[in-house]
Amino acid sequence: MSARPDSPCVARCSTALGDETCMGCGRSFIEVAQWVAMTDAQKEAVWQRLTDYWAARGEPPPWLARGRNEAETLRWD
Repeated sequence: MSARPDSPCVARCSTALGDETCMGCGRSFIEVAQWVAMTDAQKEAVWQRLTDYWAARGEPPPWLARGRNEAETLRWD
């Protein structure tokens, strides 16, 4: 995978609204809350799970869309 951002966050967090899985990045509530305290190995495990999560949905990971036209690349389905 190409260079990743520091976090999978795409500033569309739905865990604050009560979702167990963020509709923006795909992380769980716990992963979002503990991200800054995670070790590099823990973060890598999350990155791998997220890559598989978005592939299973047939969608590119949303952090790859950063800097592009959001109306074309990010959807709230």
